[in-house]
Amino acid sequence: MSTDKVVKLADLNKPSFVLSDEERHEIEHALTHYPDGRAASIDALKAVQKHRGWVPDDAIPVIAAAIGISAADLEGVATFYSLIFRRPVGRHVIKVCDSISCHLTGYDELRDELEKQLGIRYGQTTKDGRYTLLPICCLGACDRGATMMIDDDLHGPVEPKDVAAILGGYQ
Repeated sequence: MSTDKVVKLADLNKPSFVLSDEERHEIEHALTHYPDGRAASIDALKAVQKHRGWVPDDAIPVIAAAIGISAADLEGVATFYSLIFRRPVGRHVIKVCDSISCHLTGYDELRDELEKQLGIRYGQTTKDGRYTLLPICCLGACDRGATMMIDDDLHGPVEPKDVAAILGGYQ
């Protein structure tokens, strides 16, 4: 076996994901609020996502070790919780409420207008990396449908004619 192959094989054993000091501090802080690591799972995942924008696959075993649970258990949480992004997303994530209340108050028109203006469909990111468009089962604003949330900002009721102006506020 050549030396090049040995080096490459050795590289496979190196962790490809390392928590930053800030991420580690936030995870350790979250652990102080819960009786065990399992309860801190979402907070730990959110800490990494806050700093990186998403949670890569190779982060799961590292985060799991930091909170003292199995990687399989953490993977289950990460794949179940829809607000943990498992692939890169745009600078701004648009979540469109698709609850029954919003369906009755203009959901289809809002979704269609967003898709038209952004040139993408659900689960996609614009070519410039500015927006990712996602459905969400409820934003808790049933009295203001149709609603959408961009990052942490709730917008509603939103009519198709409002979409361009709202999007213009996010660079």
